Amino acid sequence: MAELALELRDLRIEQGAFQLGPLSLTVPVGCHALLVGPTGSGKTTLLEVIAGLKKPQSGSILSLGIDITRFPSGDRGIGYVPQDVVVFPTMTVRQNLAFGLAIRKTAAKVQTERIAELAERLQLTPILDRLAIGLSGGEAQRVALGRALAFRPKLLLLDEPMSALDDVTKDLVITLLEREELSVLHVTHDRVEVERLADRIYRMEPATSSPMNIVRVL
Repeated sequence: MAELALELRDLRIEQGAFQLGPLSLTVPVGCHALLVGPTGSGKTTLLEVIAGLKKPQSGSILSLGIDITRFPSGDRGIGYVPQDVVVFPTMTVRQNLAFGLAIRKTAAKVQTERIAELAERLQLTPILDRLAIGLSGGEAQRVALGRALAFRPKLLLLDEPMSALDDVTKDLVITLLEREELSVLHVTHDRVEVERLADRIYRMEPATSSPMNIVRVL
């Protein structure tokens, strides 16, 4: 059996009247899984729970066979790019990219090399020393992606990560994701992203009762 970067076992999530689950899915190591479904079906909420930003009511989240359900967000080894892009505005682009490496006390030489590599691939090299507060939406989205990739996470969670990108930059980012050795769970409505990146697709669909279920469709 393939090693699993992510396994959800009967995960149930409640937020007020909104209920989600029970959810079960797997993302093998090296797999790019796409998560699709109607607006309001709980895709973003699910990513937030996996990332450790919200708590499930029941069920388990495993990564590489380890139950991380109760781990703090920073101890999960997960990179997360939310739909509403967040960068640290008073830091430079370089400092944003280095953040995950710095808090893990990565050697300075390794940080420098990894930042240079990602900056080149994401076309951020000319703005490395610019404060993030002045970035355009597309630039901020690329910085957020680079920051999530920098520490080589066990799993990368992406919530519509290319919504603010033009077609040329989107192609650049898709090419980067194709070339990086990544395990990914990726929310999108974009057909190009689905066609180029999906190893498997999960769709959020209504269950027979009020909660939503995930059904593997490819």
